[in-house]
Amino acid sequence: MAIEIEKPSVGLSKVAESETHGEDSPYFAGWKAYDENPYDEVCNPSGVIQMGLAENQVSFDLLEQYLEKHSEAPNNNGSGFRENALFQDYHGLLSFRKAMASFMEKIRGGRAKFNPERIVITAGATAANELLTFILADPGDALLIPTPYYPGWRTGVNIVPIHCDSSNNFEITPQALEAAYEEANSNNMKVRGILITNPSNPLGATIKRSNLEQILDFVIRKNIHLVSDEIYSGSSFSPDEFVSVAEILAQRNYENSERVHIVYSLSKDLGLPGFRVGTIYSYNDNVVTTARRMSSFTLISSQTQQLLASMLSDASFTDNYIRTNRERLWKRYGMMVDGLRRIGIECLDGNAGLFCWMDLKGLLKEETREEELRLWKMILHEVRINISPGSSCHCSEPGWFRVCFANMSEHTLQVALTRLRDFMDTNFAS
Repeated sequence: MAIEIEKPSVGLSKVAESETHGEDSPYFAGWKAYDENPYDEVCNPSGVIQMGLAENQVSFDLLEQYLEKHSEAPNNNGSGFRENALFQDYHGLLSFRKAMASFMEKIRGGRAKFNPERIVITAGATAANELLTFILADPGDALLIPTPYYPGWRTGVNIVPIHCDSSNNFEITPQALEAAYEEANSNNMKVRGILITNPSNPLGATIKRSNLEQILDFVIRKNIHLVSDEIYSGSSFSPDEFVSVAEILAQRNYENSERVHIVYSLSKDLGLPGFRVGTIYSYNDNVVTTARRMSSFTLISSQTQQLLASMLSDASFTDNYIRTNRERLWKRYGMMVDGLRRIGIECLDGNAGLFCWMDLKGLLKEETREEELRLWKMILHEVRINISPGSSCHCSEPGWFRVCFANMSEHTLQVALTRLRDFMDTNFAS
């Protein structure tokens, strides 16, 4: 007999009961629809195709080949097991931090250098961003973030949007920066910093060097911080397309670098989200020290660090992986945008990431959020494709959608494009 539990009357914290977790947004509603009826080429060919998941599977075979060739677990002897099993300090393994620094340098073509002593290990990039937010700002303070952007976190810090729009391909302008700063001030919020994602999620485009210069000049002038989330840095289609803020600092001889902090992870470029491996790289000694003290809440296992230290220290593997992964992402991006263009759908010009920023404004009866969500529901339930509406990414212009292309086979991508073509022919043929 099942035990019935009464609905709890005891209260929970404001954090627990807030809506900042985002589970009620269309982003997660689409996931639920997919989970209930997932597409499978053989077992469920009429199911929902998941194109709302920014996951990199195009080069997973390279990881599998490496692990098959190096199947012996590193230091799998008695002493190695003991070292992994017993307590590790919050610095993380030095071998892993050295390998991570080297990998980050290689992704940037050697144009930036990273000191392993400044790397703080976290359980993924989300944990890294949240940890930095705890350190840089108090509840009630503000961070400025360019729109559109990925959903937020639970620290009690206010997010004030830097409004960007399609008139200049969503580039960040000095006027938009100043307007967001003044908006925060007018609402009695103390601005603590700017958080950018470069390359952008959901735009799938890198931030230009000139824009980075303007942003850095702005935070220096306002005496605030800059957090640069560079989780997609190795997923730019060409090594020359991406400019890291670390390169700008190097060119300026690291003047005012103490206000700059870089977030990175292996979840996107290396396609290992399940490993939960992220890093904070800060040029501020106090931030590094504090982040290490607080990182006890977000540590990753020594076994994971040791495996990845071995993999990332293999120069022949990392050279081949970075090059091949970029080539495959570029090919897959081309398949996506060319296929959409053939059925009359355009995307923002992209040069990075695992997704396209798709323009469906022409399919809206009127440019409202409600109309955008109506179209999204049609695509989810009639076409059986889960994509992310722009409003779930805080886009102020209705009609934009993020569509992911790297988490499926080429065959599944073609099935999705065929479904979209049939949808367009049935509902919007001229």
